[in-house]
Amino acid sequence: MTIVLADDHQVVRRGLRLILDAEDEFEVVDEAGDIETTARKVLAYRPTVLVLDLQMPGGSSLEAIPRLLETSPSTAVVILTMQDEPASAREALRAGALGYVLKEAADDELVQAVRLAAEGRTYLTPSLGARLAAEPPAPAGPPDDLSARELEVLKLIALGHTNGEIATQLFVSIRTVETHRARIQGKTRCTTRAELVAYAREHKLLD
Repeated sequence: MTIVLADDHQVVRRGLRLILDAEDEFEVVDEAGDIETTARKVLAYRPTVLVLDLQMPGGSSLEAIPRLLETSPSTAVVILTMQDEPASAREALRAGALGYVLKEAADDELVQAVRLAAEGRTYLTPSLGARLAAEPPAPAGPPDDLSARELEVLKLIALGHTNGEIATQLFVSIRTVETHRARIQGKTRCTTRAELVAYAREHKLLD
C-alpha cells in the first residue's frame, strides 16, 4: 500500500512516517505540507491512501477532498486531526473521507484506519463514533417547518453567496439573513457552510 502523508508540521510527518514504515505492507512514497503540494503528490503517485491533516495551509482540506478524489478515484482518504467534534467527523465523511483519526490516538489507530481505508472500509476513532451515535438523528428530508424564505436563503448559501449578498438579493437586512440562517442550522442540524451545502445537495434543493 502506497501512502502520501499531508501535514503542515514536519515533526508530525516524521513521527507518522515512523509509525507507518514499521508495517511491512506500507510504503510512504512522499509527504506534503500544504493543500497545493498535496494535490500534486496525489496526482503524481495516485497512492492507495492519503493521510490528510484537517487543518492545512493553502485552503480547506474538506473542500479539497472531492477534488483530490476526482484526480485519483482509487485513493482512500484518512483524516488525521486534533478536532474531536462529531460535526467535523461527519463533515469529513460526507466530503469523501473513509477514516477519521484523532492525533492523540494515532499511535494505536492510524495503522488500522489506513488498512481499512485501503479496503474501502470506514474507520472512526471509537470515542468519537460513540458520540456521533448518541446524537439525535438528523431529519431525513427538509423539515416541514422550513419556511419558503428559509429554503430560499439555504439555496443562496449553498450557491456560495455571503450574508450581505443574500440580503441585497432578498431586499432584507443582514441581521434578518443571520436570523434565517440560525433557524436553518437549528432545523437541519448543520453547523457549518460546508454542511449546509452538503445538505442542500443531498436533498436536491439546487436542482
